[in-house]
Amino acid sequence: MTDRVAPRILYVDDDEGLRRLVARGLSRRGFAVDVAEDGPTGVALAAAGGFDLVAVDHYMPGQDGLATLEQIRAIPDAPPVIYVTGSEESRVAVAALKAGAVDFVVKAIGDDFFDLLARAIDQALVQVSLRAEKERAEAALRETNARLQAMLHEVNHRVANSLQLVSAFVHMQARVAPDDAAKAALADTQRRIAAIAQVHRRLYTSDSVSSVDMAEYLGALVEELEETWSTPENPRALSLSAEPVRLDTDKAVAVGVIVNELVSNACKYAYPPATRGEVRVALRREGDDFLLHVEDDGCGMPADGQIKGTGLGSRLIRAMATTLRAAISYDPLSEGDGAPGVRATLRAAC
Repeated sequence: MTDRVAPRILYVDDDEGLRRLVARGLSRRGFAVDVAEDGPTGVALAAAGGFDLVAVDHYMPGQDGLATLEQIRAIPDAPPVIYVTGSEESRVAVAALKAGAVDFVVKAIGDDFFDLLARAIDQALVQVSLRAEKERAEAALRETNARLQAMLHEVNHRVANSLQLVSAFVHMQARVAPDDAAKAALADTQRRIAAIAQVHRRLYTSDSVSSVDMAEYLGALVEELEETWSTPENPRALSLSAEPVRLDTDKAVAVGVIVNELVSNACKYAYPPATRGEVRVALRREGDDFLLHVEDDGCGMPADGQIKGTGLGSRLIRAMATTLRAAISYDPLSEGDGAPGVRATLRAAC
């Protein structure tokens, strides 16, 4: 078992006799004690360093204990200070503690005072040790968090790059596909990959690595979809109205896939060929939920209920809604003989 290293204590008091008694009493209790006869000397010694704790008397001529305490506390990495006084007035204790003293001991003559002072020193040193350990643990935690944040940024970067590469492969395959149906299917696949890649691109270029700003993400996604679907032959106007909503990665991916499918379906099937059409996307927060709308002013849902196309998009929408613990509802926007339009609605927890 290793011997305890004697804590080094500085005792500041203008009373020479009491200084000698305190030095002797604390030395017998296992402390290494230096003394100072006044406040300025005590501050200078404390500034030189090497002390584990300073005990300061209140009543000293020229510079009292409070002024001395204030100057010691201003020293970089200052040692803790215990305030010592013969006064039992509570205002002195309160003033000292407010000024930064870790404890307060009433001065007296005899072993009781030395015992009280020794216990106060031990408790103060334990507090300092615990505080230092807490600060080291917090610093280590911050360092670990920063390292994990950097790793997650790198993972999202690599995922986004990998998805971009896959998207390029699909695009190359679509260019050499033997028929138009295969080309269209591969183009749809490429858009789905791009919607997911956009999430990871947002994650590695933002301060957050675990959640996505949906207004920014959907804004970029809707812009890309308009570039894809709006042509001179079939002009499509896409718009987004989005309130500030942040979702974690998995939910953001699911919402992105749903928006991609709903907007693509509306652009392909809601309006007759060579007809201008509008598709509107809206996202807003309601309490702990978010509400997503995708709507058009087109021909409405088929009267026979049959899904146009392969039905893969509808299956993807249902699958993504299931991951969000939600369901998609479809409602006409208007009644009567005119084009009713369709509003697809999703409500899910944030």
